[in-house]
Amino acid sequence: MINIKEDEKLSVLNHSCAHLLAQAVKHLYPEAKFWVGPVIEEGFYYDIDLGDTVIKEEDLEKIEKEMKKISKDGKRIVREELSKKDALEMFKDDPYKLDLIDRMDENETIISAYRQGDFVDLCRGPHVETVKEIKYFKLLKVSGAYWKGDAKNKMLQRIYGVCFENEEDLDKHLKALEEAKERDHRKLGKDLELFMSDDLVGRGLPMFLPNGYIVWQELENYIKEKERKLGYLHVMTPCVGNVELYKKSGHWDHYKENMFPAMEVDGESFVLRPMNCPHHMMIYASKLHSYKDLPIRIGEIAHDFRYEASGAVKGIERGRHFCQNDAHIFVTKDQIKSEFKNVVDLIFDVYKDFNITDYRCVLSLRDPEDKEKYHPDDEMWNQAENELRQVLNELGIEYTEEIGEAAFYGPKLDVNVRPAVGNEYTLSTCQLDFCLPMKFDLKYIDSNGEKQTPVVLHRAILGSLDRFMAYILEETKGALPTWLSPVQVSVLPVSPEHQGEYAKEINDFLEDEGIRSKLDDRSEKLGYRIRESQTTKVPFMLILGDQEKENKTVSYRRFGEEKTTTVTKDDFLKLLKDTIKNKK
Repeated sequence: MINIKEDEKLSVLNHSCAHLLAQAVKHLYPEAKFWVGPVIEEGFYYDIDLGDTVIKEEDLEKIEKEMKKISKDGKRIVREELSKKDALEMFKDDPYKLDLIDRMDENETIISAYRQGDFVDLCRGPHVETVKEIKYFKLLKVSGAYWKGDAKNKMLQRIYGVCFENEEDLDKHLKALEEAKERDHRKLGKDLELFMSDDLVGRGLPMFLPNGYIVWQELENYIKEKERKLGYLHVMTPCVGNVELYKKSGHWDHYKENMFPAMEVDGESFVLRPMNCPHHMMIYASKLHSYKDLPIRIGEIAHDFRYEASGAVKGIERGRHFCQNDAHIFVTKDQIKSEFKNVVDLIFDVYKDFNITDYRCVLSLRDPEDKEKYHPDDEMWNQAENELRQVLNELGIEYTEEIGEAAFYGPKLDVNVRPAVGNEYTLSTCQLDFCLPMKFDLKYIDSNGEKQTPVVLHRAILGSLDRFMAYILEETKGALPTWLSPVQVSVLPVSPEHQGEYAKEINDFLEDEGIRSKLDDRSEKLGYRIRESQTTKVPFMLILGDQEKENKTVSYRRFGEEKTTTVTKDDFLKLLKDTIKNKK
């Protein structure tokens, strides 16, 4: 989908359409008062105070009709320049506009408004010339929004819409929106009973249901198995840490605003941890190491907590609790290149298994002008950035450089994916760190018997298991590969009365072989049970009738296919195990 906010022409058109919406609402609801109506990536919205009147989804068609009527009238959109005094007088009956005017800079001598026929709105502009240019639009939804985004303020009604230059582009966009809605992991999570959330538990604190936890465990087992083969040692560390730990690491100074508030217990201050590196530094520091021990690879599927803004919380893609596929690799300087290459190889090996092909690599660097965010050591930064740049060049990895995106302690390689829904985000990362080993005074004994400071690679292959699951759900529309699916086979007797016993025998056989099989022998009609299996996107469906019972065979159908194939149960099991083993 196109980012309307980044397209200058479409941005102006959508801004003008927001005014057209407000004018139509004012015609239909004369008591309406308006807060703001900005352009966003998906189009525009306007926040409206309608008193006790509630606009419902079915009312949007009526508002659209009025918008089209105004558009056909063809009034010019005229800019008016006002003094602050004149602006206060013009909008004296609108407390929301008065609030905007009062908060304007005193030095702003000219305040602009735009008038179209009988409607005038406070606005900096720009706008199209006439309302006649605003033809191809659609109101998408209505929701609640607190005034100024503050839950202590009044709840306003927010109407979303989108506008294009022609009908073809509008239709294309609406189809893309519909596709995005079907792929949205929050919808799929609900439909497939994978996870849930409840405000009583807390915003951004998802709970994984039995089906979802199976997927979560499969991802955990998958990545841990790969890591074990590469020499990673897995640990488990607590979800809280003493504030002093984060002061020592530097996270308290650089990351405190993203952490939950400290808890005072027995004269000590503790916080829910936002990341795991300080814990892993302490594990390394617990004993003296020889250069022969390095590299040491410490891995953990770790529970972390970050205080995300409520507006940024999005299902399991971005929550206040999540589980990182985290690891810290302690190396000598001579081992940086080989270990970094191993991490990159692991990333792309995983991407191959999941058929992830749409991504780009970013070398994230510090902003030298930002003295607050980054650890103040120019020599360390220059060395770390040059080391990472050299390694990427030697490995032949194509990448772009982005200033100001580094972690506060070091530069990093980010692998950003372009998901089926929404904007690009980072899935995997590998960070080079000379800083924390010095802060924690980490040492190893080199070949000359002298103490040296190791370098640390921070890396996350799946990122967080939560976000990775969201990504895979949206890429597959919830039709997960067989190895990852919570139910791999649904067993359906044509008639539970006649084939029920045979169906149970087959189901037990599959379960004994480690297959996640589910017997559906309810008295519902076969067609109903088939549709339900398809709705829940089970990869394989067995349909067992009299012929299968008599011949001791099974007839299977893959998800999304109409073709049914009859084989022996042993051949079906072989097919299943091959599909699972090879991540097909």
